[in-house]
Amino acid sequence: MAQLTERENYMMAVRGEQPEWIPHITMDRAIKGPTTSASPSFLMKHMFPGGDHKDIWGVEYITSKEAAGGMIPKTWDFILDDITKWHDVIKAPSLEGIDWEQMAKKDLEMFKPDRENQIVTYATGGSGLFQALMAFMGFTEGLCALFDEPEECEALFDYITDFYCEIMDHTIDLYQPDAIMLVDDTAAWGNPFVSLPMFQQFFVPRYARFTQYAKDRGLFVTYHNCGKCESFMDDMVNIVGVKVWDPAQDCNDLLALKKKFGNNLIMSGCINGSTTFEVKDLTEEKIYDILWDVANKYAPGGGFFFQSHFIIPDETNEFDIWRKNTVNKAMREIGHEFYKK
Repeated sequence: MAQLTERENYMMAVRGEQPEWIPHITMDRAIKGPTTSASPSFLMKHMFPGGDHKDIWGVEYITSKEAAGGMIPKTWDFILDDITKWHDVIKAPSLEGIDWEQMAKKDLEMFKPDRENQIVTYATGGSGLFQALMAFMGFTEGLCALFDEPEECEALFDYITDFYCEIMDHTIDLYQPDAIMLVDDTAAWGNPFVSLPMFQQFFVPRYARFTQYAKDRGLFVTYHNCGKCESFMDDMVNIVGVKVWDPAQDCNDLLALKKKFGNNLIMSGCINGSTTFEVKDLTEEKIYDILWDVANKYAPGGGFFFQSHFIIPDETNEFDIWRKNTVNKAMREIGHEFYKK
């Protein structure tokens, strides 16, 4: 019998089956993992090295050491200081005259998705509604706006959702993905940034409209949300249609979530990425022990992926490089051995 590809093994988990091995999700370019992406590149121009670091809404992004070299909105020059004036400030770019087929052709030539061996995910810009509001106003003013002017916030969120839905209407069939990716960090490590009723009011209905494009085409939904967002997962699974959640961090009661959702929700990660491998006396044996423990807790029956996105080394530091390589190696080896034992 022919050996499964990474794609086929991943899709077994998506279907609610126990895969032959635990998929390993990584952004390490030296490792060809089971996922890749293909999306309209003009929506993510601010994330590419060099060039204009303003996003399509006019928010300027900067590199942050504290965000492990990632891009974050400039924190001292927000573009919106009064939510009631958003109509004058927040302007979606014109889509007039875009040759969507030619754009998709160029993007697919750039992304080069390996459809035979990888799952192809589609995203529309890298941030969702909550992150967009915080990027426009900053956390202090943005959170106050949700309390003080809920109708204005809802109108803004509808405007943004309408824009991204129009993009998808033109492009999703051209990119032919397997999944749609929803990205919105609405939680910190200790608690969510908003209450469950606010989450249900502002975000769930619009997320559901966004992901309907995937569900209408038989695609599945992946969801990126860091931090303690366990209180949101009922709505995200049952209404929005989330199948894969990353990174499922251990500030959440992950065992309770596994018991509740079973294989209807795949939890990717299940590790405190900030501190798990930060101990000074870290050894290869300890790395394997940690990962075997994680797998024993969350992998039985399926519904779990290893994830090493959080290992972002200082490439000038030998220990950092060793740690990254050892964690990746251990995840691959344990993943391929786990269901055999």
